[in-house]
Amino acid sequence: MDIQKIGVVGAGQMGNGIAHVFALAGYEVLMTDISQDALDAGRALISRNLDRQVSREKISQEEKDAAMARISSTPKLAELGQTDLVIEAATERETIKTAIFEDLVPHLKPSTILTSNTSSISITRLASRTDRPEKFMGFHFMNPVPVMQLVELIRGIATDKPTFDALHQVVEKLGKTSATAEDFPAFIVNRILMPMINEAIYTLYEGVGSVKSIDTSLKLGANHPMGPLELADFIGLDTCLAIMNVLHDGLADTKYRPCPLLTKYVEAGWLGRKTRRGFYDYTGEVPIPTR
Repeated sequence: MDIQKIGVVGAGQMGNGIAHVFALAGYEVLMTDISQDALDAGRALISRNLDRQVSREKISQEEKDAAMARISSTPKLAELGQTDLVIEAATERETIKTAIFEDLVPHLKPSTILTSNTSSISITRLASRTDRPEKFMGFHFMNPVPVMQLVELIRGIATDKPTFDALHQVVEKLGKTSATAEDFPAFIVNRILMPMINEAIYTLYEGVGSVKSIDTSLKLGANHPMGPLELADFIGLDTCLAIMNVLHDGLADTKYRPCPLLTKYVEAGWLGRKTRRGFYDYTGEVPIPTR
């Protein structure tokens, strides 16, 4: 499969990062979002992130300019129909992802591969809502995409070998490393990471330690680069809750029950860095624990 043109659905945190790495690797990228403002903001962020790479001498100014020239955008989802590979990077809600694929399918070339950047939702179930389950896979990038080395490749039950092989080659061309995961709730990374974060929230909820003491303990006691509550804020507490619910619903095990405090923060709209308040308050110059 000759993959040259990439369609990215969503210009948010994950979508613009995916567009960034593909354009830098030489692919033509067409990015879409329901909002023109989101597309403009996503393109501006890609430019700033590439500038940071130039300043650190990771890439040259010429490479930055060439990458930006390879990125185009459109508010019309149907225009992604002529791309060779589509990567859906919309909100982590199955109804939204399913609606996107159903709207996109009538416009696709027969050879186009469909993928989702979902961090937890069943690939087999998403694929079944399309006309090409054999050409559908999970293509899970880590955040922030330009920095993180890993890409999880997740086969659905119907995914064929040529599709898997093609995506494996794409990951290599991006200069990243792939890990193959079976299609079970939350795959590998989040199957392990999210229960740890959830347990850290229970530790806070039960009064075992404060936000600061929990994060300090894991950073210094387990050599983690970020504490679990700091990391939850970075990921987004709504995303953490959504993944815990997928684990709890999909595996029917009480050990995956979301902590009530996590639910409460999401209900309050305290979603972490993106809302400037979560387990830390980000409105000042230095993050301040909220508990």
